[in-house]
Amino acid sequence: MKRRLAREIAVSSLYQMEMNEVSASDAVDMLMEELRHDNEIEADPAEASSTDEFSRELVSGVMEHRQAIDGMLQQYLTGWQIDRLSRVDRQVLRLACYEMVFRDDVPPKATINEAIELAKHFGTEESGKFVNGVLGKLLLEIEELKA
Repeated sequence: MKRRLAREIAVSSLYQMEMNEVSASDAVDMLMEELRHDNEIEADPAEASSTDEFSRELVSGVMEHRQAIDGMLQQYLTGWQIDRLSRVDRQVLRLACYEMVFRDDVPPKATINEAIELAKHFGTEESGKFVNGVLGKLLLEIEELKA
């Protein structure tokens, strides 16, 4: 649950950064503050605090590798341009691609499952199917992408 919450915070932060042009640190700070006070998702406050570092790692990693991530994703967006995707789908795909290609602490299939759930949570049922299709194609060439 802690990593799921961290990913939710990361996707929300990436979305907020795109919408409001705030820094990665400010976006995560705002969401963590909101979580501590409003806690609309009813997370355990201790659990929320323990997700802070992982959320920041995810957001900063996506931003650090964003150009490469967008280039990789574009290869698998048949008939789509990355800038024409919904903002939610774009952030979920960026986060998943970052975890699959630039991190080794989560199996790629687990990352895809998490991304599908995030897409459904923040987007639509169709978002989950779309994210699954794109990431499934990426998974087929994951070793080449990591090299």
